[in-house]
Amino acid sequence: MGGSPLTKPRTATPGFWQAPLVTTERFEVARQIAAPPSAVFDILTRPDGHVQIDSSGMLQSAEGDPVRAVGDTFVVHMDRESLNDLPMGKYDVTVIITEFEQDSVIEWTISGEIQPPIKHLYGYRLQPSDTGTEVVSYYDWSEIEGRYRDMDIFPIIPESALRATLGILARTVAQRPS
Repeated sequence: MGGSPLTKPRTATPGFWQAPLVTTERFEVARQIAAPPSAVFDILTRPDGHVQIDSSGMLQSAEGDPVRAVGDTFVVHMDRESLNDLPMGKYDVTVIITEFEQDSVIEWTISGEIQPPIKHLYGYRLQPSDTGTEVVSYYDWSEIEGRYRDMDIFPIIPESALRATLGILARTVAQRPS
């Protein structure tokens, strides 16, 4: 993680989410979801699942098969106007799975318009719990290249968006037929 110093973690509301790991180059938030890890993971492996749970508004639609291994890819149609930060408009990114452990870990980076790829990472870790699954969502920009770091636009997604996405994920899992 590049040896970034930890900042003071925020306090947690017991039973809802745990205090996040927050560094200057990584956000990590957690939430209990009342479903087994397999139900949560199923949404996270489907391209349309990413669109369904996105809280940023950038993910418009996706194409591709569910991912099953490191190296699998799918395409997401994006709209940067949702963030109103850069005049990129609509564009596509390829999601590239960088870590995969069935019902436990999924991580990815993206490649798209901006080359070479930025090398920021997004991911989820799932752990069975007494109430279903503890889901940890993270966003890590510690390995981005210097030219991107110098643009001073990171983090692109705020910590609050990760937390909101976990809320949408919980709702989406609860609404799926058993």
